[in-house]
Amino acid sequence: MEKDNLAVFENYKIRRLYDETTETWLFSVVDIIQALTQQPDFQSARNYWKVLKNRLNKEGSESVTKCNRLKLEAADGKKYLTDVATPETLLRLIQSVPSPKAEPIKLWLAKVGHERMQEMADPSKSIDLRHRTCAIT
Repeated sequence: MEKDNLAVFENYKIRRLYDETTETWLFSVVDIIQALTQQPDFQSARNYWKVLKNRLNKEGSESVTKCNRLKLEAADGKKYLTDVATPETLLRLIQSVPSPKAEPIKLWLAKVGHERMQEMADPSKSIDLRHRTCAIT
């Protein structure tokens, strides 16, 4: 894994990693859940994800099994194992959360994918796109 990056969705910081091998972004599921549910603190979002993850597991959802655990830096500067997922998996998870932010987050994820397609078409853009904060407000 390379290219630690932080993206922003409506003032919520979304941790992400770019996997050079698969050429995909992996996003922190808890960070997406926090933005989606507009939780004021990380712990509330973490609890929400824990309950949702258990429910989806009981339902046999493939989305949960497609989440990986990678070490991401937390607010305290330390790295902790964190559930991460590709945009495709996140789109499925978002459908499980009743939220007025579902569509805006889906559009935001599509924008991230579009940026990656631009990078592939013009590799000189990849440095610029990966090293800036992506924001949609």
